[in-house]
Amino acid sequence: MSALLKGLWARPLLLLWLPPLFWAGNLVLGRALGPSFPPVSLAVGRWLVALACLAPFIGRQAWRERALLRQHLALIVACGAFGIAGYNALGYLALQTTPAASVAFLNSTLPLMVPLAAVALGVERVSGRTLAGIALSFAGVIWIVSRGDLQQLSGLRADGGEFLVLIAVANYAIYSVLLRRKPVSLSPLVFLAATMAAGLLVLAPFWAFELVQGARIPTDAGSVAAVLYIGVFASLFAFILWGHCVATLGPSVTGVSFHLVALFTALLAVAVLGEPVRGFHLVGMALILAGFFLATGKWPGARLRPARQSGA
Repeated sequence: MSALLKGLWARPLLLLWLPPLFWAGNLVLGRALGPSFPPVSLAVGRWLVALACLAPFIGRQAWRERALLRQHLALIVACGAFGIAGYNALGYLALQTTPAASVAFLNSTLPLMVPLAAVALGVERVSGRTLAGIALSFAGVIWIVSRGDLQQLSGLRADGGEFLVLIAVANYAIYSVLLRRKPVSLSPLVFLAATMAAGLLVLAPFWAFELVQGARIPTDAGSVAAVLYIGVFASLFAFILWGHCVATLGPSVTGVSFHLVALFTALLAVAVLGEPVRGFHLVGMALILAGFFLATGKWPGARLRPARQSGA
């Protein structure tokens, strides 16, 4: 089993499929919990679960690396604010009023935002092949959301929930690029735990305000199970895999995989809600996958040389 896991870890293009799958489940659950679960409380709950699962395994290592943590505190706080606090709280807030399809579509603007952020911060250059793949897969997302009729896109507004999603995605684009500045000497899991803790601290005053306003946290079995799934799979596992893919594939190529969230959300809708698969689904899925492979330039089983990490 250990050899199998090591083999998968050495093939990041195989792992690149998992975070979008976990995040698609998070979208479905976030939309389902919207009427009953306060958004900031849900964001806090997921990261408390993730941090509680991770802490026992990295506590001693974190203590040994405490000097590095202090040295790179600004980067840790920035990653926590953008990737842990901002993206998730705003996303859950948007899901309270915005259809899941619209959220999935707008989330797929991440691959368009990440290269811009990467270029602006001087992290990397974006190839024409990657840009072409982004455009092709983005066209597939549009085709699915519009149900094959582009006129339906006029219903999307640039304010309200849709605007919140765009701000949330911009937060995550910045986070994805900032990950490249993580020092190689700092353990990835220690860094992840530190960003979780920083994100929770950023969320704390907003959570307190939410509770003071009368928000109530549901404790029924379904809500608790949903938070556990989001905390373990959509938070801990997804972020570990995402960070590994960013380090080995680069933020632009990794960002393209965000289009797969829309693909997996459609598949989950079929499995959970019994919605039929229609022609526009198949066309959109084909475009998404074609763009994904065009941008990566390799099939999933291929080995890649690790991308250079820039020290902070």
